[in-house]
Parts: sequence; structure tokens; C-alpha cells
Amino acid sequence: MNFWEYLGNRHQQLLIDTYQHASVVFQCMVAATAIGVLIGVATYRSDWAGSLATTTTSTLLTIPSLAMIGLLIPIVGLGVPPTVIALTLYGLLPIVRNSIVGLRGVDPALVDAATGIGMSRVARLARVELPLAWPPILTGIRVSTQMLMGIAAIAAYASGPGLGNLIFRGIASLGSSNALNQVLAGTLLIILLALLFDAGYVLIGRLTISRGIRA
Repeated sequence: MNFWEYLGNRHQQLLIDTYQHASVVFQCMVAATAIGVLIGVATYRSDWAGSLATTTTSTLLTIPSLAMIGLLIPIVGLGVPPTVIALTLYGLLPIVRNSIVGLRGVDPALVDAATGIGMSRVARLARVELPLAWPPILTGIRVSTQMLMGIAAIAAYASGPGLGNLIFRGIASLGSSNALNQVLAGTLLIILLALLFDAGYVLIGRLTISRGIRA
């Protein structure tokens, strides 16, 4: 069968795989964003702490995805756990780095003004520094999401959810009638998800970043 017939016959399974892929990336990005921003907040005031955080997350990103998942399998088993842990770790670097850069880039005069009107450190962080640092943080989230869309496909190696299973099945059965259709469908759907997520982030940016900051 041709590619379009394959899509028509397998659309239900394709939708399930697409949903699982989007779901695992979204959940891992929520976790990576929370952890990454917390690390940024904890380290941006210190040069050595910021460098340590950036270096550590950079080192994690240099570990090949297959090796990372393979190392996690004996510890947490197959399926969702190694997928979530690996994707969350891989998503940290852009968020940590951009959180530190964004927070350090806040105008000290604005922080001093907030201090002068009696804001506590937590209030300054929540109401002044983080909102002003949000544009670079959002950029880091967008970069991480694009990376994780592709890396999530490797999770099929550990029986993880998502479109990677479709790609792996196609590669394993090269020469069969539907092998190329499986690989092509999985790849195109991952690209489509990446574009949809990025469009969502553009919308979030328009809704959460004031025009003055965008300018």
C-alpha cells in the first residue's frame, strides 16, 4: 500500500502514538522547566555556582541518548520511567542557562527600586526579576522542547511511549511493504508535533510578555 493508504488504515494507532509522544514530552518539559528555573534562581547570584550548574547540565547533554537510557534500565526498568528521567535531564541545559542569563540581565536599578519600596527578596524575585527574565527563559524552553521531540523517539529502545516505536519497527523490518511508511509516518508526525508546540510557545509569549519587554 502507498503512504496515504497506510495513514488511513492505521490512523487510530498513529493518533495514540502521537498523543503518547506529545504527552511524555510535555510532562518532561514541565518537570525540566520547574527544576531548571529553580536551579537558575539558586545559582544566578554566584559566578561559580552558575558556572557549576551550566557545566553539569552541559555534561548531561553530552551523554548519548541510547547510553543514558541504557544506563537507566537496570535502575528503573523499562517503559516510562527511564524515558521521563532521560528527557527531563536532557531538557535542563537551555532552561538553566537562559534562566541564569535572564536573571543576571535584569537592570539592577529596577531591583534597587523594588527594594526601596519595601519588597522582600522573594517578592522582588517573583514580581520583578522573573517576569523580566521570562523572555530568555521561554526561549530556553522552546529550544529544549525541540530537542526532546527528537530524543523522545529513542525512548522506544527502552519500550518507552511515543512515535519512536513506529520508527524502530520500520527500521527493524526494512524490506517489508510498510517499513518505509512506518519510518516516514513517525518522522513526519514528530516534525508536526514540534511545529505545533513551537506555535504554542509563540502564543504563550504573546500572552505573557508585555509589549515593552518585547520591544
